Amino acid sequence: MDWSKELEGVQSAMMAFGQGSPAVGEGFTALHHAATAEGAIPVKHKELQALAIGITKQCINCIGFHVKASIDAGATREEIAETVGVAILMGGGPSFMYGIKALEAYDALKG
Repeated sequence: MDWSKELEGVQSAMMAFGQGSPAVGEGFTALHHAATAEGAIPVKHKELQALAIGITKQCINCIGFHVKASIDAGATREEIAETVGVAILMGGGPSFMYGIKALEAYDALKG
């Protein structure tokens, strides 16, 4: 999978949705910024939490977006791998399969 191209396509679709439903789009964007802002929990840790949830919920695009945000926040491959381990603990076999996707995304997006 070309993770960069996939994320660009999804981002474009999300923006198009937001143009048609601006209140929903703006509301989601505001929630996203508020939830991932620096606070008592550092941004990197919040992004790793979101990644773990994306893995357990089996959301490929969530995985890609949160791997990218984790990289931008300074996460290492080892931190992504440990996050995958926690997701596997909480989500079992399906999280193992989606966790592998997270590591694939890291390798592709770290470039």
